[in-house]
Amino acid sequence: MATMLEGRCQTQPRSSPSGREASLWSSGFGMKLEAVTPFLGKYRPFVGRCCQTCTPKSWESLFHRSITDLGFCNVILVKEENTRFRGWLVRRLCYFLWSLEQHIPPCQDVPQKIMESTGVQNLLSGRVPGGTGEGQVPDLVKKEVQRILGHIQAPPRPFLVRLFSWALLRFLNCLFLNVQLHKGQMKMVQKAAQAGLPLVLLSTHKTLLDGILLPFMLLSQGLGVLRVAWDSRACSPALRALLRKLGGLFLPPEASLSLDSSEGLLARAVVQAVIEQLLVSGQPLLIFLEEPPGALGPRLSALGQAWVGFVVQAVQVGIVPDALLVPVAVTYDLVPDAPCDIDHASAPLGLWTGALAVLRSLWSRWGCSHRICSRVHLAQPFSLQEYIVSARSCWGGRQTLEQLLQPIVLGQCTAVPDTEKEQEWTPITGPLLALKEEDQLLVRRLSCHVLTSVGSSAVMSTAIMATLLLFKHQKGVFLSQLLGEFSWLTEEILLRGFDVGFSGQLRSLLQHSLSLLRAHVALLRIRQGDLLVVPQPGPGLTHLAQLSAELLPVFLSEAVGACAVRGLLAGRVPPQGPWELQGILLLSQNELYRQILLLMHLLPQDLLLLKTPGSRPACDTGRQRLSRKLLWKPSGDFTDSDSDDFGEADGRYFRLSQQSHCPDFFLFLCRLLSPLLKAFAQAAAFLRQGQLPDTELGYTEQLFQFLQATAQEEGIFECADPKLAISAVWTFRDLGVLQQTPSPAGPRLHLSPTFASLDNQEKLEQFIRQFICS
Repeated sequence: MATMLEGRCQTQPRSSPSGREASLWSSGFGMKLEAVTPFLGKYRPFVGRCCQTCTPKSWESLFHRSITDLGFCNVILVKEENTRFRGWLVRRLCYFLWSLEQHIPPCQDVPQKIMESTGVQNLLSGRVPGGTGEGQVPDLVKKEVQRILGHIQAPPRPFLVRLFSWALLRFLNCLFLNVQLHKGQMKMVQKAAQAGLPLVLLSTHKTLLDGILLPFMLLSQGLGVLRVAWDSRACSPALRALLRKLGGLFLPPEASLSLDSSEGLLARAVVQAVIEQLLVSGQPLLIFLEEPPGALGPRLSALGQAWVGFVVQAVQVGIVPDALLVPVAVTYDLVPDAPCDIDHASAPLGLWTGALAVLRSLWSRWGCSHRICSRVHLAQPFSLQEYIVSARSCWGGRQTLEQLLQPIVLGQCTAVPDTEKEQEWTPITGPLLALKEEDQLLVRRLSCHVLTSVGSSAVMSTAIMATLLLFKHQKGVFLSQLLGEFSWLTEEILLRGFDVGFSGQLRSLLQHSLSLLRAHVALLRIRQGDLLVVPQPGPGLTHLAQLSAELLPVFLSEAVGACAVRGLLAGRVPPQGPWELQGILLLSQNELYRQILLLMHLLPQDLLLLKTPGSRPACDTGRQRLSRKLLWKPSGDFTDSDSDDFGEADGRYFRLSQQSHCPDFFLFLCRLLSPLLKAFAQAAAFLRQGQLPDTELGYTEQLFQFLQATAQEEGIFECADPKLAISAVWTFRDLGVLQQTPSPAGPRLHLSPTFASLDNQEKLEQFIRQFICS
C-alpha cells in the first residue's frame, strides 16, 4: 500500500520558519506512537464504481476484483527505472530523458476534415436555415471557418509538449510532496482506452492547475495528449495561444450568440465538427463540469455543459457509436493559490502573471519541507449510450421551490410534496439552447450524475483537521486528544465506504496538516510537553469551514437526518435544556420523514449533488426522493422504541441515543450544515434592513457585508463566505421571497408582497433556525 507521508517526510530535513515553531513541534510530538490501524490495505475501500442502476453493463465491464489490490503510485516520481537507460548520468537527467520518450501521436490534416464535415457543408450549401445559399461556397466564408477553427484549437507541437512536460515535472516536484493515483483506477481507464471508443473525462475544478496536472498524468501513463476544454475568460490571448499548441480547446465567443444569428450557427457547426473529429480520431477529451475556482455563482459550469452537449449530439447522430465517460476529481490537502474573490476570479491569467505565480510558489516552498499532497481520483468509465437509454426512462415531474415550501413556511399547508425540486441556477448558453429541450435536460442530469459519482473521492488530512477544530474544538484542544479524535474520524470515513488521501504514521499526518494550517491555528505549550491547538479567531474560521466542506459527502445523509431531529426537538425541549441528550422523547418516523423532506427542499441543489451513493442510487439525483427502507435501518444514533406497532412503518418511533465512543456525535452531525443554515437565517433577518430594489450583485454585496459585520459581533466567521451569500439570495429568489423584475439597467430584485410583512419574515427565519444547532 502506498504511503503518502511516511517515505519522504522522514528522509528530508525539516526546516521551520522560526526556532520557536520547531521547538513546539519537537515538544508536542515527542511521544511514541504507532501507525493508525485503518491505514492497512484491507481496510481501505475501493471507490469509484459507476452506477449499477443506470449503467449495469458498464458496471460489470472494465473491472476485476484483483485491481483493488494494485495499490497507489506517485505520478510525479520519475526515476532511472522509468527510462530505457541506466547509469549515474541517467539518474541526473531522468526527467529530461523521460520527457523525450513520451509518445505523442502525429498531427492530422484537421482543417480540411473540418471543412468537409457534414454540419459545415450543410450550412455552407444552404441546406439548413441560416446557410449561405444553395451552391454558394464563397472564399470569405471559408476564411471565416478557418478563423473560428484557429480560435478553437491548433495542432499540438510535440517538441513543445515534451519541453513543457519536463518543466512541469520539475515544478510539480517542488510544489507537491506527492500526487497519488490508484493503479487499479488507472487500469480501468487504460482498458477502456483499448476498447476502441473515445474517452471523455468529466472533472471537478478545484484550481487552474487541474488543467495542467491531468494531461501530464495521462501522458505519463501512456494515453497520449489530452485535449483540454479551457475557459477563454480565464486566460489571456497569449496564454490561450500557448495552451492551444499544448492541446487546449477554446469555445469561440460567436458560439454563444442567438439561435437565429448566422455567425452563431457557423461557429457552433465548426465546434461540433471539431468535437466529432476528436472523437473519431480517438483523442481523449477533458471537460470541467464545475465553474473555475473562485468564481461566485452556481457550481455547475455552463461552459462545461455546452461541451458535454456537443459530445452527446455526436453520439446521438451516430458519428461515433458510443463514448466512454470517465468521472475525475483532483483533491488537495491545500489548494495552491486559489483565488478567493470575484475580482481575482474574473481577471484572465496571462503568461507573465502565470510565470510570477510559479516563481512565487517555488519561493514560498524553498527550504520548506511542508509541501502539499494531492490525490487524483478516476472513477469507473461508463457508456454514454447506455446512460442515455436508461436516464430517459426515469424522468418525473418537478415543482418550483416556491410551490413546494412557501405554503409550509407561512403555515398555510402541512403536507410536504415528495417530488423533485426544479432549481436550475446554471444559465443555459447558446450551444446548449441549440439542442432539444429533452437533450438539455439530459445534459444537466448527466452533469449532476457525474459530480455525484466523484463525491466519494478521497478526503484529505487537512479537511479532517479543519472539521475537528471548527465543529468540536473551536475553543482549543490538547494535541494528545486531537491524535485520538483524528484517528476516530478517519475510521468513521473509511467505515462509510469512503477513502482518504493519506496514509502513514499518525504523528507525521498531524504535523503535516497542522503545518499547512499554521496561518489559521495557534500552538501553545502546556503542561508535560503537550500542546494546545487553538483555531485563530477571525477570518481563519471561514477558511476552516471551506476545508471542512470536503467531509459533507461522507456525512451529508446523517447530517440532514440529525438537523431534522433537531427541528423536532426544538419545539419540545426548553431552549436552555440539554435537548441533545434527551432519551425520553419519542420521535415519530412520519414526523422525521416530513422534517427531512422540508430540509431537503430548503438545501440548495448544488449541495445535494453531494448526496452519498449509500443513501440512494446515484441515478436518483434528479428525483431527490428518500427511500424509507434505507433511511430507517438500525444505526448507533437511533434506537427503536417498545411500540406495539414495531413492525409497521407508520407506527415506528425512535429515541435519541448516545454513542459510547463519541457522546457528542449527534451535535457534530448537526454542526456540519450549520455554516449554510446560519447564513440562510441571517439572510432572513437581513430582509428587515436590506436596501431594495437593487441588482442581484448589489444585494449580494449588501448581504455579504452584513454577514461580515455579524461575524465580528457574534464570532460566527464560518458564515462570512461570499458563496454562502449568493446561495442565500438565489434560494430566496426561488422561494418567492425575492422577485426579479426587468429594468433598463438590467434585472433588479425587490421584496415580494408576501414577505413584505414582518410577521412572514419572522416565520421564514424561525423555519430556518429550527434546523440549526447552537
